[in-house]
Amino acid sequence: MDALAVVLEKPEQLVLSRLALAAAGDEDVVVDVDWSGVSTGTERLLWSGRMPPFPGLGYPLVPGYESVGRVFSAGNASGLSVGHRVFVPGAQCYGNVRGLFGGAASRVVVPGRRVIPIDETLGERGVLIALAATAYHAIHDAAPPDLIVGHGVLGRLLARITLALGNEPPVVWEVNEQRRTGADGYEVVAPDDAHKGFHAIYDVSGDAKLLDTLIGRLSPQGEVVLAGFYAEPLSFAFPPAFMKEARIRVAAEWRPEDIVGVTRLIDDGRLGLDGLITHRMAAEDASAAYRTAFNDPSCLKMILDWRAS
Repeated sequence: MDALAVVLEKPEQLVLSRLALAAAGDEDVVVDVDWSGVSTGTERLLWSGRMPPFPGLGYPLVPGYESVGRVFSAGNASGLSVGHRVFVPGAQCYGNVRGLFGGAASRVVVPGRRVIPIDETLGERGVLIALAATAYHAIHDAAPPDLIVGHGVLGRLLARITLALGNEPPVVWEVNEQRRTGADGYEVVAPDDAHKGFHAIYDVSGDAKLLDTLIGRLSPQGEVVLAGFYAEPLSFAFPPAFMKEARIRVAAEWRPEDIVGVTRLIDDGRLGLDGLITHRMAAEDASAAYRTAFNDPSCLKMILDWRAS
């Protein structure tokens, strides 16, 4: 088998290539991908060459960890059946071409235990499950945010999940005026000095220079949660953090239990995913799609459509 795949040959050089796929085993499924999302966090760093040292990093590579498709074939021990609609959080099935994260392809071979069956009605919105689970992971069993920094897709999902879990509406800071729209049940404002004394600040901006500013806005014993991904080293002045007895927490990627939690919110109707996908392009236009996703501030989420590939 082979597949058409997005390949980053080196920083800022993206092509669409036909790659041979690894043979599927008894525990694997072959998934025909319908849609894959473009991440403006980690994938932007991979594309620009600014990704910090990371296990599996190297070029050429196939990016993508937000794919939705249908099971084309299923091994006897895969736990799935042909026809299942599934979310695929990436794949490593391309031989000498690295799969980091490997989901941006027309077809993938992946262990059945790694894919997640999803409701048919989600359609293309299913690509958002990874980010929704990441937001859920940051919030679950923790102090909910009263301030979120950044109103991209992850910031919006953080705000929506905060409300879905029954918490008070957070304030959201956004420096880009274009992105201050689209709030539902919470307030989005430009950063200012009037808002202070936050107990839990969740930063999804990816700006490594903000930490001192955020610590300065905390209430005593407050917490800054680093929920974005940062290419540069982070540092902060110790005395203000000492005086506040501040806590700093890093929220990593989602775990399987976070997928369960967030899909429950979606199935119950408490978490909606509408209005987050703003741009769509055919997979054949992948190069233009990635550049738009990374450079157009009006683009919240770009998806590639593989159905005609």
